[in-house]
Amino acid sequence: MSQLSATERTLLPSLAVVASLFSVNVGAAFAKDIFPQVGIEGVTALRVGISAVVLLALWRPWDVRLARRDLVSLLIYGATLGLMNLSIYHAFARIPLGIALAIEVVGPLAVVLLTSRRLQDFVWTALAIVGLYLLLVPEEGVPPLDPWGIMFAASAGACWAFYIVFGKRVSSAMAGGKAVALGMVIAAVITVPLGAATSGAAMLQGRVLLIGLLVALLSSAVPYTLEMQALRRLSSRVFGILVSSAPAIAALAGFLVLGEKLAIAQWVAISIVILASAGATATAAKRAA
Repeated sequence: MSQLSATERTLLPSLAVVASLFSVNVGAAFAKDIFPQVGIEGVTALRVGISAVVLLALWRPWDVRLARRDLVSLLIYGATLGLMNLSIYHAFARIPLGIALAIEVVGPLAVVLLTSRRLQDFVWTALAIVGLYLLLVPEEGVPPLDPWGIMFAASAGACWAFYIVFGKRVSSAMAGGKAVALGMVIAAVITVPLGAATSGAAMLQGRVLLIGLLVALLSSAVPYTLEMQALRRLSSRVFGILVSSAPAIAALAGFLVLGEKLAIAQWVAISIVILASAGATATAAKRAA
């Protein structure tokens, strides 16, 4: 197999995943900034609702025809998108972005462990778990994490695992962009009525709508499209290991946009997670060559 083919199969989809993670976490930092104005449900509704409109206009999935099994996968995929967004925003409101993503990444790691048969993958996954453990162990003088924040982050992690599994199935049944558009519509059906009921007219303020549009593009429309394209070329196992770098990217976004500071030990743990992700990517590329 040629080197060019190996690059197309692993490196480019991997870069798409990394780009999606940067985009989604910068968007999350902007979203957290308007939590006090419209509430968590309101921000989620803006993000998902605007994303659904943008993606429908971009991909126009009107001609999609699905078998019953694929339709069920699409419904689960869309529902997990909505619940994942809602859960992680509740976590962001209570604990730092990097810590929340470190807990959420348990979902993708579970996919890795359940689908892997190679020793190398277990080694990289174990290293990522070590980084996760160090992130969660409270350092002396550091306040303990909000238990509700931990619970919501763990719930988002479970949704993330379903997103990977069913997103892979949906991406095999239709074009990736159309799958994301339809999934986002399903997510909007869940989150927009909830946001409207809890936030009301506050969601229609000019500044809020502008930030909502920015968040929708950065946190949903762009990253989910990139991820769906990557899922068409990467296995669920490789994708799951790649996204283990999310806590590092989230911590950086939280620091740059919100001024969230983590302890030195937590940054060391984040570096370990980055190493695990880089090692997994290099191993996957070597296999494909």
